[in-house]
Amino acid sequence: MAKISPLMIAPPLIFGAFAVLAGIGMFRDDPNALPSAREGQPAPPVVLTEFAGKPGFDDATLRDGEVKLVNYWASWCAPCRVEHPNLQALSDEGIPVYGINYKDQLANAEAFLTELGDPYTGIGRDERGRMGLDWGVYGVPETYVIDGEGTIILRFAGPVTQRVIESTIRPALEKAAGN
Repeated sequence: MAKISPLMIAPPLIFGAFAVLAGIGMFRDDPNALPSAREGQPAPPVVLTEFAGKPGFDDATLRDGEVKLVNYWASWCAPCRVEHPNLQALSDEGIPVYGINYKDQLANAEAFLTELGDPYTGIGRDERGRMGLDWGVYGVPETYVIDGEGTIILRFAGPVTQRVIESTIRPALEKAAGN
């Protein structure tokens, strides 16, 4: 009787484990959505550098009783440019949008807002990306719906399009408002 080497069994076992994990990932509610460990939890502390000449925001702002959006963006981010008019439209509707300029040069960020407009109720800079790490940011753009108590209701990774507003952002805003 031939003895089977453990090295011969390892590849099929590794492949099987990978297949199980891939299957689990494919059958989530939305396989394209990035998971967020922060949803349902209080927003992490706000630690931002001031954005010269613009109103800022802090932890108390996130817990002021008002539903709001927090948007991570950067001037070097092409999808941020695409979503910008949609953020402006939400802001024009009266939805407070707070901006976090992520790993960007101040002059470039200022030029971005001068060119496209400033939809942000308050804004700050996360120059090194440390706050983004605490929030679980994978990359920009990312938008969070925050309820009045400062709890993260939704994290959306990617550009906020009209379709995303209707299918994802508005339902989360209604949930945050308790409707």
